Amino acid sequence: MHPRTYQLINTLVVASLLSGCALGPNHRPIAVETPTRFRGDKKEQSLESLADLEWWKVFKDKSLQELIREALRNNYDLRIAITRIEQARARKMQTASAFYPQVGYQIAAERNQAPGTYVPATTVPDSTINVGGTDVVIPGRSTPEQRLRSSPTNSFTAVGNAAWEIDLWGRIRRSNEASLAQLLASEEVRHGVVQSLVSEVAITYFQLLEADEELKIARRTMESFGQSLELFTKQQRGGIASDLEVARGTASQANAAASIPRIERQISAIENQLCVLLGRLPGPIKRDGSLLSQKMPPSVPSGIPSDLLTRRPDIRQAEQMVISANAMVGVAIADFFPVFDLTAAAGAISPKLNDITSGTWNVWSIGGALNGPIFQGGRYVGRYREAKALFEEARLQYMKAANSAFSEVSDALIARQKFALSRVEQEKQVEALQKSVRISMDRYTIGVTTYYEVLEAQQQLFPAELLLAQTRYQQLAAVVDLYSSLGGGWAKTSLTVAKEGVVVQETKEVAANTRKASAAEKANRSRKAPNR
Repeated sequence: MHPRTYQLINTLVVASLLSGCALGPNHRPIAVETPTRFRGDKKEQSLESLADLEWWKVFKDKSLQELIREALRNNYDLRIAITRIEQARARKMQTASAFYPQVGYQIAAERNQAPGTYVPATTVPDSTINVGGTDVVIPGRSTPEQRLRSSPTNSFTAVGNAAWEIDLWGRIRRSNEASLAQLLASEEVRHGVVQSLVSEVAITYFQLLEADEELKIARRTMESFGQSLELFTKQQRGGIASDLEVARGTASQANAAASIPRIERQISAIENQLCVLLGRLPGPIKRDGSLLSQKMPPSVPSGIPSDLLTRRPDIRQAEQMVISANAMVGVAIADFFPVFDLTAAAGAISPKLNDITSGTWNVWSIGGALNGPIFQGGRYVGRYREAKALFEEARLQYMKAANSAFSEVSDALIARQKFALSRVEQEKQVEALQKSVRISMDRYTIGVTTYYEVLEAQQQLFPAELLLAQTRYQQLAAVVDLYSSLGGGWAKTSLTVAKEGVVVQETKEVAANTRKASAAEKANRSRKAPNR
């Protein structure tokens, strides 16, 4: 083997060994202060959590389940999130390409002609010579300016070239690490969209059922006021009731009737809002259930607070952004050091095409270059400081996301408890007012009381029933908020989304790794649980 070949092989081996370490700090998990239990959680601490349930086990309404499935197929925000994953995956591919030699070629054919050369005009003067004692004059002559044309020439080139940056300081590896983290962050964004979409569809659906219930109450109240008005009218004709009673009864019925168009408008607006989530044109929404028929899990364990850091997509996304920013610090440090490039080229350049096609190489080169900065006016120092500041920002964003998550879980726990207490008291109030309406109507019929007592009881019942319907909705929404804030609704979802006729689905490998990691974490927590 040629000595130069040995030298090249030795150079590559040494470069490969040197590239085993990457400059810059390695990522370390950020320490976040976690509470021992969620504020507002009055249950025994358990390894299980509401977030461990699949969404179809939390929301058991068949119509709601179909709406959620439709939203997971057609929602535009989710489809946009998938395109962003594809963008991140493409950027990761571009970054990873720097690991490999960049091989290319150049093929060219050229025919040209030079402008030629010019011969200037010349003049030879007359000359005299002596021949046999006699002078003979030789006349001069002039040569005009002449242009000599050159012949056309051909040039054919076929050269292959290769270049390879030896990653001595880990600049490429750190860049690849950052791109991978950004890809994983985009995956977490997709998970977050799924989580948000599931909860938003559920809350909007419950809001729609609550509006349906309000419409029923308004129509029932209008009918009740109508019955009172009919009674007042009959008594007026008999000379028992006055015009004042009829006028007050008419006003009360009109007030209840006026609320019906408002509620119907609200129902249409909620249906349109739900259609946007479903990715369909505005239209009616099919629902078979009612607000009173909705059932939620009787037991709502919140789980261990520290699990929230590994379950919620927004926190996981923030962590990936920290990893990416940390890797970019390593890239900024590596920029201070020289870049070692290997280059090679081989081919042929000839005026004849058959010399190129015969495979005879007459041009080749091989070499290496070491390029590095000496003085750049603070450019690389500025890049390094910027990377450090971006890392600090990402770290703080992660800590903020974790802190906000604990607060959201606490808010949802407390809201669920307080709305449950309010509902119990409001049910008592409605039951008492319904009884009051019946008694007052009976008393008025037999002439024991005045119409004011009947109208007052009916007027108190109407807003109380509306408030009870709103509280029932808020209680359901609080459970949805708790489920979402705990990070439920995405991890065990078999997500399938249609994108321009192409089905994009989570890989089984990712799902298996997630299950393995979750099982390992739960096993670890079960060992540590007695010490808490």
